[in-house]
Amino acid sequence: MKLCAFCAIAAGASEGHLVHDGTEVIAFLDRAPLVKGHVLIAPRAHIETLDDLPPDLIGPLFAVVQRVSRALQRSLGAEGSLTMANTRISQSVPHVHVHVVPRHRDDGLFRAGMVWIRKRYQDEEATQLAARLREAIAAS
Repeated sequence: MKLCAFCAIAAGASEGHLVHDGTEVIAFLDRAPLVKGHVLIAPRAHIETLDDLPPDLIGPLFAVVQRVSRALQRSLGAEGSLTMANTRISQSVPHVHVHVVPRHRDDGLFRAGMVWIRKRYQDEEATQLAARLREAIAAS
């Protein structure tokens, strides 16, 4: 049976620019970010949707969400963050995950409604950014 994309990252079978590697929760850079520094936070266990997330994982998952949000602000100079999770609709990977996107005033993200225009990282850019975020998360 083939692992889902996020399970493969959690198992180390697929590259993911990890910024948090915990026993219950992982966090990694989105490979096609809305904004550079866009992080996905997911439980290690394969759970398809937020609706299916067991109550005992809600705290650990959102504790990492909060740490990532703070780290984005400290290490990238973001003024805040956008935090969201899709359930089924627009959930491109059927593994529950929370998006944390760095925000700046007047960044245009909602200028004409939210449009998910994805970008890609340049060579080594994701590796360097993930290292900065790991340091900031470890310091929190």
